Amino acid sequence: MSVPVANPERIARMRQLLEAAFAPATLEIIDDSHRHAGHAGARGGQGHFTVDIVSEAFAGQLPLARHRAIYAALGTMMTEDIHALSIRAETGAERTARDAG
Repeated sequence: MSVPVANPERIARMRQLLEAAFAPATLEIIDDSHRHAGHAGARGGQGHFTVDIVSEAFAGQLPLARHRAIYAALGTMMTEDIHALSIRAETGAERTARDAG
């Protein structure tokens, strides 16, 4: 079953910004906006997204610092295009350990 993508251009821009900032080994961006139809952010045209990113740029950073770095990389998209953002940000070793456990 395919999930509708509300704004592929928005996802492409997010991908461009995150790849430039973190050179991720893996990056998945999911538009969850369709799950929030009628919600205040959805009515305003902003989207709900999930970002799953693996990058060595996160080494030595606590989760809050990783989230702040992602918000900074997305810049004005965080106020103009994104209403809600769910983030999983890990290093390669963290992802390998989580997948193994």
